[in-house]
Amino acid sequence: MKLLATIIAMLSLGLIAASPAEKAVAPAPGASTPAETAASPAQTTPLAAQLARGKKIYQVQCLTCHQVDGTGVMNMNPPLVKTTYVLGDKSALVKIVLEGMKTPLTIDDYEYHNVMPPHTTMNDQEIADVLTFVRHSFGNKAAAVTAADVKAVRVQDGVK
Repeated sequence: MKLLATIIAMLSLGLIAASPAEKAVAPAPGASTPAETAASPAQTTPLAAQLARGKKIYQVQCLTCHQVDGTGVMNMNPPLVKTTYVLGDKSALVKIVLEGMKTPLTIDDYEYHNVMPPHTTMNDQEIADVLTFVRHSFGNKAAAVTAADVKAVRVQDGVK
């Protein structure tokens, strides 16, 4: 049932096409068109640009497991909504993306068991962008992640 709700939500947001003739990714309802974005000074801030890039990465890399609304899937994939591992130490969150997670995670007395693979194909800026998006979405309010933050974790932990 959750999968059906996710598919319906993705269709309504234009994240997947309803027919092959439609574009695979369309602007969400109420979203700015590229022309409007170029004309809007608020959309040209570095943070706004990072959030836009991060949203695209989230839609490709994270949405399937963590859902459109960041709530995850009960007992499988943890939520990204106002959790200490999302809002807390940036380095720990970066490490999860770089190295993945193999052990169960407990949040609010619920255990989440799915393995998260390491995201080895993403560069430092892409990881920073998607984590900044997550830390600024779903009701979250936390500091941005920079490419330098990601690089520091890679160096500290010896992750390529």
